[in-house]
Amino acid sequence: MDALLAVRARGITKCFGDVVALEGVDLDVTRGQIHGLVGPNGAGKTTLLGLLLGLAAADGGRLEILGTPVGRALTAPDGVAGFVDGPGLYPSLTARQNLAALAALRGTGARATGIDDALDQVGLTDVADDRVRGFSLGMRQRLGLAAALLTQPRLLVLDEPANGLDPAGKRHIHGVLTRLVADGAGVVLSSHRMDDIEALCSEVTIIATGRVVFSGPLDKLAAEKRELDYRLLTSDPAAARRLAAGTQGIRVVDDTTTRYGAEVLVVRALVPALDALVAGLVRAGVAPREITPVVSPLEAAFLALTEQHAREAAR
Repeated sequence: MDALLAVRARGITKCFGDVVALEGVDLDVTRGQIHGLVGPNGAGKTTLLGLLLGLAAADGGRLEILGTPVGRALTAPDGVAGFVDGPGLYPSLTARQNLAALAALRGTGARATGIDDALDQVGLTDVADDRVRGFSLGMRQRLGLAAALLTQPRLLVLDEPANGLDPAGKRHIHGVLTRLVADGAGVVLSSHRMDDIEALCSEVTIIATGRVVFSGPLDKLAAEKRELDYRLLTSDPAAARRLAAGTQGIRVVDDTTTRYGAEVLVVRALVPALDALVAGLVRAGVAPREITPVVSPLEAAFLALTEQHAREAAR
């Protein structure tokens, strides 16, 4: 296995009775990077995460994790941590007691200083001695991440870790993951939140009906390859509309809204045409104040690829 890879999967298949959950899945996760995993509900993401965590075994294909071939045994190699469908916690125990119990189950016997450090990393020091039954969803997610950090993972597998987090909590968790990959760990992050994927991930794999429809760097899904709708806020909406109508490759969408009390123009274009429009606005003395995709480039690519796959599968 390539020493730079935390995960190398080739031709992975997994069935549950007559249901094919994964079919011929290839996946490479590089150490020191966060790899996004996205797909519609029922696409097979949870099944794949379970294989990486040793919760299930593949029916076919080859899976190597941290350089170790994974067979039929339902165990994950040392150095792998994470959770699927939310962390498993003891509601009657405190946050600190939960971490101590989980460490004992793993046989690591984490010291109190290690537990305190994990709680501090995820921002739970102030509630370390509160019972988990009173925790919000976001606090439970943070505690699950703290449990994973106790093992000093070289591969971290997370399923919707931002669930229930407020903006400050999400920023805190983003910082934890960024520091982890800076130290050389690999992270697999499954999320329906495209903003989290775009903010954190270097590469992404899109799965639909158990098959990979795209896998690679985010820049391969760049907006230059497909038209997107953009909200355009300027100092002179009427002039911006006239310039947009006269710019090659720009289509004015009849979906004008207001923001900050001003008219927002919606245009559809490829990025080069949008660049030309912005240059034209500046030359005309019209100040572009905000240009925002109506749908993010990743979400647009996700929708296009999964819809195309669904059409092909229906033929």
